[in-house]
Amino acid sequence: MTDWHRDPFFQVPTNLMSTSEGDVAMPIKYYDDSNFLAMFWVDLARAQRHAAQDGLEAVRFGNGKALAVVAFYEYRETAIGAYNEVGVAVAAVPPGTALPRAPLMSLLRSPDKNQVGFYVIDLPVTTPAACAAGRDIWGYPKFVTPIGFSLTPDQFCGTVKDPDAEGDIVALTGRTGLGVAAPLLDLVLYSRLAGKVLRGTAITRGGGRLCLPGSVRLNVSGSRHRMANNLRDLGLSGARPFAVSHTDKLQLRLHAGAVVG
Repeated sequence: MTDWHRDPFFQVPTNLMSTSEGDVAMPIKYYDDSNFLAMFWVDLARAQRHAAQDGLEAVRFGNGKALAVVAFYEYRETAIGAYNEVGVAVAAVPPGTALPRAPLMSLLRSPDKNQVGFYVIDLPVTTPAACAAGRDIWGYPKFVTPIGFSLTPDQFCGTVKDPDAEGDIVALTGRTGLGVAAPLLDLVLYSRLAGKVLRGTAITRGGGRLCLPGSVRLNVSGSRHRMANNLRDLGLSGARPFAVSHTDKLQLRLHAGAVVG
């Protein structure tokens, strides 16, 4: 037994769920991890085209825009092994949801008090076990490919390799600007599995930094991969985030999804 298993944050009941790569104990526990997350304002209609594919509605923020995030993760120690992951998502809600007056601030709430979540558009990972768990338990659009992750206190370089061709699909690189200590967000995650919309949650802890974007940019290659097409469709090729956050102290519990409605 490791020290993580003695930690009350991880002492929660578990149950086994079957995947094509074997059984997975839920919630999945992530003990020692880093992440770098970039936030972008994107055209609402473009975000809605993606969210509508699975019966969700992109959230309109006070500036009339939608919120998109590109998040790189380095999971060094988890209950399903070490792997890297990249998420592309837009803020969304189920149809008919009453939005809070300040949807951006609502993301700071705990998931049991928040309906505003993220609809995952692409989710590459580096191991078959992580891919199977995401696809079979939540219906996430995962695929397996090498993912680069390099984080220092003020600089980041993350890449996603094209699994079907030479070169990368996308690179997120640059030096961050001024920042402040900030809490990590608990996440509400929407997906569709077997024709039903699921609402999953990720409960996090560990301090991070919220920063101005500095020189950080998202560069999409000329790849024909689905992920590259989605990023270009959202208008993110060459885009500058309005803010970034990062940490090397991330821990989390990733819970299975509940059927919405």
